[in-house]
Amino acid sequence: MHIKELDRAAVLASVAVATRVTDADLSRPTPCTEWTVANLLTHMAVQHRGFAAAARGERADWRLPAPAPDPVADYLAAGADVLIAFREAGSALLLPEIREQPFPAEQAMAFHFIDYVVHAWDLARAIGTDVPLDDTVLAPAWEVARQVPDGEERRRPDAAFQPAVPARDGALLDRIVATLGRDPAW
Repeated sequence: MHIKELDRAAVLASVAVATRVTDADLSRPTPCTEWTVANLLTHMAVQHRGFAAAARGERADWRLPAPAPDPVADYLAAGADVLIAFREAGSALLLPEIREQPFPAEQAMAFHFIDYVVHAWDLARAIGTDVPLDDTVLAPAWEVARQVPDGEERRRPDAAFQPAVPARDGALLDRIVATLGRDPAW
């Protein structure tokens, strides 16, 4: 499967989970320390909009605002935006929050892909449901996760992922989230 298709599957899985979020869920904690479900949805929407802008050759505001009045609707709109933008993306994406030079589109989409496999899991765990992803998506995600450096940079407050933790069993999604610093038992 091409990275655009893999990313689309991860985004659609996160959208499927987000559609299950109720108003009562918005204040629940998430595996992302210090974030509620509303904060996580807001972060995810900002990331989608940032990547969508990058795919269109534009700059975006990546700062985390207060949650929208309807964080789920905001997230669903942002998810649709990034899917459209990635479908039409050129050969390079500028992600200035990572570095000033453009990334090859496939590499930038791989960043987004692994983030949304993990964030779909974060959101699903927070609301007590499962992530609708199978091994055709998770096997490539495992390959991407294993390429993410696991060093001191993961200890920074703004790090995308925390240091790796042990996975309790062999489930592929558990290994992915553990490699990227989430406790699979959360």
